Amino acid sequence: MNKPLTPFEQRVLLHKGTEPPHSGLYSGLKAAGTYHCKACDAPLYRSSDKFDSHCGWPSFDQEIEGAVTRIPDADGSRTEIICTRCKGHLGHVFEGEGFTPKDTRHCVNSVSLRFSANAVPQQKTAMFASGCFWGTEYFMARIPGVSKTTVGYAGGHLESPDYESVCSGKTGHVECVEVIYDPTKVNYETLCKLFFETHDFTQADGQGPDIGSQYLSRVFCENAEERRILSTLIEQLKQMGYSVATEILDASKFWPAEEYHHQYYERQGKTPYCHAYRSVFDRKK
Repeated sequence: MNKPLTPFEQRVLLHKGTEPPHSGLYSGLKAAGTYHCKACDAPLYRSSDKFDSHCGWPSFDQEIEGAVTRIPDADGSRTEIICTRCKGHLGHVFEGEGFTPKDTRHCVNSVSLRFSANAVPQQKTAMFASGCFWGTEYFMARIPGVSKTTVGYAGGHLESPDYESVCSGKTGHVECVEVIYDPTKVNYETLCKLFFETHDFTQADGQGPDIGSQYLSRVFCENAEERRILSTLIEQLKQMGYSVATEILDASKFWPAEEYHHQYYERQGKTPYCHAYRSVFDRKK
C-alpha cells in the first residue's frame, strides 16, 4: 500500500470489511470527477458512470478500463472487486439487476475511495465596445466557448453611470460588452477578429446611425499580451488599406447596464440594425 491507512480503512481495504450502508462519504455525491483507490490512488471510476441504486453504497455501472479486478468471493456466491494495482478490497459487483442499460452494479465502499473533483474550466474576461451594445452582445454571445456576456458601460469618470447619463456624452463612458470565455475553447484573437468583423471599425464618430462618444470603437485590454494581439490585427487591417478608428485602452471599471438592455435582441426576437458580419481577415481589400 502506498498511503497510510486508518484502522477502519485497513479493516475494509486489507481485511475485506464493509462499511455500514448510508454511512459513507460518497454514497450520495453527485459532483463531477474521478474516484481513486484510497490506498494507492489509482483512478477506478468516473462520476459519469455513477448512479443511485438506493443501496446505501456508491454504485457504478462501469469501471475505468483495467482498473478493477473481479475475483470469486470467499462466500462462494458473490464476486468481489479489488483494485488491480494494489489489490485493495473495494466491494462487490452484481449483474442482471436492471438499474442501467449496462445492467451492472459495482457496489463500492466509500472508505475504499478518494474523490477528485474535475477542475473548473479557467475563465477569462474580455471587454469590447463597438457601438450599440445590443449588437455587440448579439454576435459575441454566439461564439462557442463564450459562457456569458453582459452589456454595460466602461471607460468613463462617473461612478455608477446609467443609460441616461451615458447617452448625454458627458461621462466619458462607451457602451461596452463584458465577455466571459473559456480559453481552452476560444482564444482572444478569435474574439478580436469577430469584434472587427461585426462593426465598422473605420468610423470615428460612432457606429452607423448611432453618433456620439458613447458609441466609439474601443477595446479594453487586461495585459500586454492582449495589446500585442490587438496591435497585430490592427496593423494587418492597415496593410489592407483600412483606416482604423479603434482605440486600445487599459481595462477599466465595468458597470452593468439596466436589466432591460441585457440580451435585448434575443428577447425581442430581432437582429441587429447596425451590426452585421462580414469576412475581413480572410480576404484582401
